[in-house]
Amino acid sequence: MDLKLTTTTFANNVKEETKKQFHFNQEDEEENYVINLYPEVVYQKIEGFGGAITDAAGYVYAQMSKEQQEEALRTYFGKEEMNYQIVRTHMDSCDFSLGHYEAMSDSQDLEMESFNMERTEKYIFPLLEDAQKACETKIEIMLTPWSPPVFMKTNGERNHGGKLKEEYKAFWAEYICRYIKEFRNRGYQVTRISLQNEPKATQTWDSCVYTAKEEKIFLRDYMYPALCKNGLSDIEIFIWDHNKERVFDRACEIIGEDTNHMVAGIAFHWYSGDHFEALQLVKDKFPDKKLILSEACIEYCKYSSDNYLENAQKYAHDIIGNLNHGMTAFYDWNIFLDEMGGPNHVKNYCDAPYMFDMKTKKVLERNTLSYIRHFSHFIKPEAVRIAHTRYTEKLDVTAFKNTDGTIAVVLLNTEDEERQAYIRIEGHGVKVTIAPNSIATGIISR
Repeated sequence: MDLKLTTTTFANNVKEETKKQFHFNQEDEEENYVINLYPEVVYQKIEGFGGAITDAAGYVYAQMSKEQQEEALRTYFGKEEMNYQIVRTHMDSCDFSLGHYEAMSDSQDLEMESFNMERTEKYIFPLLEDAQKACETKIEIMLTPWSPPVFMKTNGERNHGGKLKEEYKAFWAEYICRYIKEFRNRGYQVTRISLQNEPKATQTWDSCVYTAKEEKIFLRDYMYPALCKNGLSDIEIFIWDHNKERVFDRACEIIGEDTNHMVAGIAFHWYSGDHFEALQLVKDKFPDKKLILSEACIEYCKYSSDNYLENAQKYAHDIIGNLNHGMTAFYDWNIFLDEMGGPNHVKNYCDAPYMFDMKTKKVLERNTLSYIRHFSHFIKPEAVRIAHTRYTEKLDVTAFKNTDGTIAVVLLNTEDEERQAYIRIEGHGVKVTIAPNSIATGIISR
């Protein structure tokens, strides 16, 4: 039994990657520094890792040279690189758009004859098309609305929350179905939707507010029936799509005898903190539901844009905690942004793994890119999480069994000193050293 350990560090923000190989020995009764792996105890299956193709990401992508585009997409979607296979994108505009837009704005057009995808065709479809070419499998797409068209809103605008007017609930459900069909008619594999991005937040950008009761009613009486009516019953529906601190509450309020069969899972964001226990509560009460992180990014309104290492460590800590409490898929936010963290039509700037300096025309790689790769490259789609124990909370650990039988174990050390680890599995053990401020992934072949 062998262990191939890949370690990434960023001393003085300079990336260094090392690879070492170890051989497991028959266990020698080691009691200290132990990390136990139990492949026979399995949990959820991972669908994969990916990111968001937004209007802003598509615009930034369009400013790159062809060589820069190809390299970045090969890194994201290449099987031997980050191996992204899933994508999230928005229906109509979101904050990471160059401005407001919607596929139709005529309240009298009940047949949707004026419905058009011009703005989606401008930046989103070209990036999505090239991403599909770079990916060796069919990309699965999640669509999410940030706001219904203005004429359907109680506040008469896309921004600042507001609610969906009662008289437009059926029409809005049909509108979402039309969006799915437009994507599918172009050959894109839309497999899931969420009902509303951040339904509890009244944002200064595109937003719409639903109480749990309102979201349940829209799901049960309008959206699910519309999908069935339009031959789209294969589409998975995800509820909530907001932060973790209320994910359990929302699941309990929406999932019942009348809606259980309609809900594929619960989508969540990371902006309110760890709350890993909340995911476990959902998993325990609703074991058949998928848990997906549908959005995460370093918001510049909360975190410093130049804390590159610390920001990457936040990502890894959150990914590991989510995985260890039931997460089945991970969607990063924008895959490309400019050097400011936009464009964003309300200046809600944030970080992305790839930034592009519009003046120098250089691609800027953030540390988060390498940190996410430690999960997305080594933990393959269809891998199952296995049980582990660790000797210290100063090492974050998760482990998965891939379909080829290999075991991927990810170890995160956010401390300024190295950590020892004695990895035990099936009566064998091996000693390794985890470098200070590093992330390491070991692949165990048996």
